[in-house]
Amino acid sequence: MAQTSGRTWPAALSVAVCVALAAAVGWQFIRAKGDGAPGQSVAVGEKAPGKEYKGPADVDGARVANADSEPGNWLAYGRTYDEQRFSPLNQINDKNIGQLGLAWSYDTDTVRGLEASPIVVDGVMYTTLSWGITAALDAKTGKELWRFDPEVPGEWGRYGCCDVVNRGAAVWKGKVYVASFDGRLFALDAKDGHVIWKVNTVPGAPYTSTGAPRVINGKVLIGNGGGEYGVRGYLTAYDAETGKQVWRFYTVPGDPSKPIENPELEKAIPTWKGGEWWKVGGGGTPWDSMVFDPKLNTLYVGTGNGSPWTRYIRSPGGGDNLYLSSIVALDPETGRMKWYYQETPGDNWDYTSTQPMMLVDLPWEGKQRKLILHAPKNGFFYVLDRETGELLSAKPFVSVTWASHIDMKTGRPVELPVSDYEKQTQFVLPSANGGHNWHPMAYNPQTGLVYLPTQDIAGIYSLSSEWKKDHKFTVKKNWWNPGLDWEAYIDAIKALPEMPPSHGYLKAWDPIKGEVKWQVEYPAPLNGGVVTTAGNLVFQGTALGHLIAYKADTGEKVWDQDVQTGIVAPPITYEVDGVQYLAVLAGWGGVNITSGDARVSAAAKYGNAGKLLVYKIGGTMELPKLAERDQSIPAWPPLTASKEQVRKGEVAFAGTCMLCHGALAISPGVTPDLRRMSEATRENFQEIVRGGMLKDRGMASFGDLLSKEDVDAIYSYIQKRALEDRARMAPVR
Repeated sequence: MAQTSGRTWPAALSVAVCVALAAAVGWQFIRAKGDGAPGQSVAVGEKAPGKEYKGPADVDGARVANADSEPGNWLAYGRTYDEQRFSPLNQINDKNIGQLGLAWSYDTDTVRGLEASPIVVDGVMYTTLSWGITAALDAKTGKELWRFDPEVPGEWGRYGCCDVVNRGAAVWKGKVYVASFDGRLFALDAKDGHVIWKVNTVPGAPYTSTGAPRVINGKVLIGNGGGEYGVRGYLTAYDAETGKQVWRFYTVPGDPSKPIENPELEKAIPTWKGGEWWKVGGGGTPWDSMVFDPKLNTLYVGTGNGSPWTRYIRSPGGGDNLYLSSIVALDPETGRMKWYYQETPGDNWDYTSTQPMMLVDLPWEGKQRKLILHAPKNGFFYVLDRETGELLSAKPFVSVTWASHIDMKTGRPVELPVSDYEKQTQFVLPSANGGHNWHPMAYNPQTGLVYLPTQDIAGIYSLSSEWKKDHKFTVKKNWWNPGLDWEAYIDAIKALPEMPPSHGYLKAWDPIKGEVKWQVEYPAPLNGGVVTTAGNLVFQGTALGHLIAYKADTGEKVWDQDVQTGIVAPPITYEVDGVQYLAVLAGWGGVNITSGDARVSAAAKYGNAGKLLVYKIGGTMELPKLAERDQSIPAWPPLTASKEQVRKGEVAFAGTCMLCHGALAISPGVTPDLRRMSEATRENFQEIVRGGMLKDRGMASFGDLLSKEDVDAIYSYIQKRALEDRARMAPVR
């Protein structure tokens, strides 16, 4: 599966060298699948210079805390505990970047989103793929050492708001930790990938796990997702050796008639007013960001949106709804809270605070301060004192219409009338996609700048018509419950002359001045995360399928590779045998399956076959040129359904199918475009949608939500859209 540039060794010599290496280091790698059944052995590995080597993934807290002493490794999610995503390596730099070429590639055998940040330890790379599949690779050659598949049931894909992605693994003392999409946490033996222990971190559907675990002081930390589906968020710590639960921190209160699980909830309960939030979940899922300060022994966690999104339903009496959309500082030994800061009180727009945070020590107004830098969905860039939680700065980094500013005396946003959609549909910036989403930013201490992937996308918000009518809200079990009116959403889109373009940006942000120093605009939003290096470089992948390097100080583009596959994952860089490498997973997806733009996405143009791409100076490998997909729409029979049936299908499509298959039935390219259904799919449409005919491929049954008549109506709507677009795309004669 791995491909490399350069000369291929004769088979006999290759085997001999592998055997010698195995004898020298005393361990082997074995291919693994499922629960880790051993397979073919492959030996690899070498001692890190100046290190006492005990085996693969020999990482502990002291080693991560001193990661700068071995810059050739990428030991943790953001490389270091502070998660600045800055590499001191400079062999690849702005002077020789033109010589950067592909060293090897690894076909992932996936077509869904790839978001992971690989880990590299002593010449071995550990990366996760869709669903939580995990692979260990020789970081120099790309040779697969073992592969683990948690074998998540395909129908669990229905419970993902934003694809079946996974953002990475963690390593600790010879183990690799990964969370599967269905919420199981695995400790794998780094030698061969077999399962040492596993634990189910969630009570079942519709919870999911997509974030990378962190290991701190011998405890594995993992959150969860599912805020759109009506779940209650929490973060759990497990003993890294045994998998035994150590503590659990709930981010929002449960049923107030029952005992509270952690004392911090006593303060939270009075901030939820007038509703029965515990019956609709509450939300607050900590699905991504965590960062640790070992000197302060403090863990910082970003919490998620409310469930439902709209506060009018979950808390009609008002209130801040603690601890939604907040940064909470926890004691990693006990899970008790030290302080919190709520960035979006009473969240009403899916403005999560789960976006990546980073820790920096900088002079602030003449005094050296320990800071947290954070750019959450709500569009404001926050600077906080991480010892106390004091707000120091909050400046907009994208177009913001929901609030005029953050009041520095109270720390609260000043909301604007346009953000209130209780009585009428509103267009609000940012949208639920956020001014910045999960895509990691990076900080370069040489320039003093934060490199931030952003976008301007307007969101359409309209309160549930059912709630408007009689203050009732029907919860759909195991499905989206945002509390919005899909019919009003459709009408708002149809009132537009055409779908407006959404733009993405890479912004170099000065955290001290609170302003943009330079920026690059892209024709599509939701581009990849970034890494920056001592070589005066910033690397980022794009939705259009390009991997690009910019000068960190000026923003000048100095290198651009068309990889023909959209990129959302952040690159990393590492060194093996004195050679610096740049690695990135290419595979578009995540929230893009709904919000991506098919007019410009590489996935729509070329497909979405995932791959891991690794570059070095002098790399000579070339990727095969992909053929463009046929984007024509096949012939459909004439539409016989009534206008009423088509309208019914249009609303049902928006409420169930749009999440994966795109607005207006236009897929951005990751999932099937239903306008292009084959005749066989059309014939089996009922069995696919209601019967679960394709559940093993991720298309679960929706028979619990949709009647036969509903599915017929949805089919009629898709047929209408196909006929419209086929006519529009036909050449004029």
